[in-house]
Amino acid sequence: MIIICPGFHPPQLTQNFISAIGLSHPSDPKCLVIPTNIAPYNGIEIYHWLSQQLNPSPPALSFVGFSAGVVGAIATAWIWQQQGGTVNSLIAVDGWGVPLIGSFPIYRVSHDPFTHLTSGLLGFGQENFYCLPEVSHLQLWQSPDRAWGWWEIKSGCRVRCSAAKMMRDVLVTTNQSSD
Repeated sequence: MIIICPGFHPPQLTQNFISAIGLSHPSDPKCLVIPTNIAPYNGIEIYHWLSQQLNPSPPALSFVGFSAGVVGAIATAWIWQQQGGTVNSLIAVDGWGVPLIGSFPIYRVSHDPFTHLTSGLLGFGQENFYCLPEVSHLQLWQSPDRAWGWWEIKSGCRVRCSAAKMMRDVLVTTNQSSD
């Protein structure tokens, strides 16, 4: 199951994001979007909401956080894991300034090379993506299928693709074993 932690922006942008990464096929992992009445940076409140939504048998989770939602996503992933849950992956989309540390696979996605390089000081992901040419912060979230750049699979190995392809591939791959 995929948990989407949006930032502070109109909800339609998040719906556009979900459509753009193409997670609508019946065999795709299911998505839950954190409601707008919960602050996107409040990991404790997000965890409590998730616990209510996913009882009685909570599945393994993958998190996608955007902007301020990266704070909530990483905090909730830590809590989820500490409470005995499984975290398949976390994708941090433009979580500039957010330390990304965890015992689960983390992927960082940035709207430009500068954000990519400076965010890396607080933890590069297992794999990373940055847009080139750069796009705006909100454009990356709203239209990741139109945000092209480089998917860094490992040091020295990168693939040119859209942010949507990178995120969809990661989410489908990391959720295969838990569905």
